[in-house]
Amino acid sequence: MTNDNVRGFAIAYLEDVEVGPEILEYMSQVESTFVPFGGQWLVHGTLPQVLEGPLPGNVVIIEFPSAGHAHRWYASPDYQEIIGLRAEHSRSVLAVLTGVAPGYRAEETVAQLRSAVESGSD
Repeated sequence: MTNDNVRGFAIAYLEDVEVGPEILEYMSQVESTFVPFGGQWLVHGTLPQVLEGPLPGNVVIIEFPSAGHAHRWYASPDYQEIIGLRAEHSRSVLAVLTGVAPGYRAEETVAQLRSAVESGSD
């Protein structure tokens, strides 16, 4: 289930990208597929500065008004038409994440997890 009251994010991790005509075509077209859904680049075209663990690829982050918007973009005919250009020329993972509400504090999640652990210990 998505929450349309908080921002959503499409995050892609790409390895072994075969830079050639297909990837360049994908890169040229992808922006026009997410803009109608309120998407905007947050991270694109920069190598991560890895501080812990292995991360041998590139990370792309696109922000949307909600996770629902990100899901609708991914399922859209325009994006589905070009997805093979990326998928066939890289190893990649793409995920949609729901952001946190304004004012969120980690203690909210801690309380939910603590309740789940305690109710499971009956």
